[in-house]
Amino acid sequence: MLAANAPARLVRAHNGILPSARFLAQYDSWLAQAPEDYCDLALGNPQSMPLAGFVDALTKAVTPKDKNWFAYKKNEPYSRDVIQADLRNVTGRHFDPEDIFLTNGATGALMVTLNSLVGAGDEVIYISPHWFFYEGMILNSGGTAVCVKANPESFNLDIDAIERAITMQTRAIIVNSPNNPTGRIYTPEQMKALSALLQASSRKFGRPIHLISDEAYRTIIYDGGEFESPSNFYANSIVIYTYGKTLLTPGQRIGYIALSPEMDELAAMREVISTSQMLCGWAVSSALMQHSLGAIQSLSLDLHHLQEKRDRFVAGLRDCGYKTHTPEGAFYLTPKTPMADDVAFAERLATRGVFCLPGSVVGMPGHLRVSVTASDEMIERALPIFAEENNRCC
Repeated sequence: MLAANAPARLVRAHNGILPSARFLAQYDSWLAQAPEDYCDLALGNPQSMPLAGFVDALTKAVTPKDKNWFAYKKNEPYSRDVIQADLRNVTGRHFDPEDIFLTNGATGALMVTLNSLVGAGDEVIYISPHWFFYEGMILNSGGTAVCVKANPESFNLDIDAIERAITMQTRAIIVNSPNNPTGRIYTPEQMKALSALLQASSRKFGRPIHLISDEAYRTIIYDGGEFESPSNFYANSIVIYTYGKTLLTPGQRIGYIALSPEMDELAAMREVISTSQMLCGWAVSSALMQHSLGAIQSLSLDLHHLQEKRDRFVAGLRDCGYKTHTPEGAFYLTPKTPMADDVAFAERLATRGVFCLPGSVVGMPGHLRVSVTASDEMIERALPIFAEENNRCC
């Protein structure tokens, strides 16, 4: 049977505050003191005006067509139909509209999912390097966060390490591909191996271990690479998606949860997810975004330009003496810092108006996470500062 949902609780860890919360407070402080020509490389924020098609869609959707236009919205049939068609294109599989749930981006989708799955004593595995809110969200759901490191050279899944981490208490594993921050896309071979492990472990412990597939960056793929949804390889999968990355509109939130049609106890899970949406503060995407979805779901940022910025930034950082790999997808580079204390090095850059996320916040101590959503001008201004700070440390 499905685990009972644990009451939400305030998260306090790491001597009182999670690293992610500590950084975001520091980031706000940087912005408050920022020079006019600062370079924001810390978060995947837009640095240019939004897509015209996105603005047009919202402008049309804001005019009400009936008295219920802005009434309470749940998982509206017209929104589910749009997503069902998109999922068929992405996965080649048929998802029942009743198993699709509209949420406030991927963050809302993850919180609803974890609150649905996790009870007291349950464990959730996440792969590191990682998105910086996974640990806190697992803790907030009442569970125990279990960190498993990816292969440090390739950033591939370490199947043996995952196997060692699975216990009788394991309820789920979060897989993020393309990965934030490394950009690694997990191959079908890796997913087949993970699927076999999860199937065997589920049989061993007598209850399904769910795979939560965080696909926030599945359209942000470079060099003609390919993405295949991890949900195609494992029946007990839950797809998490947000349109905010593709559209580069993180402040207008719409995403979804999709339950794999092959899932065990599908009807029960459907009911729990629906209830959890209500109890998580009406975690349903807004009326305006749902009305706009049909028009915006096919829009995308300029991926070619984004890849050009990735290439320019990778080459520029290497020319400055930094060691960094070339990501296959997502928004970020992860250069190694010239000093061991990445937090201190990020602070040094910040005093010069270049804002980066310290790698220790995302499980990569001794590195930075640098966003390629920065403008071309920001990249060109930042590179000489990276070079000067590297020389000072050397």
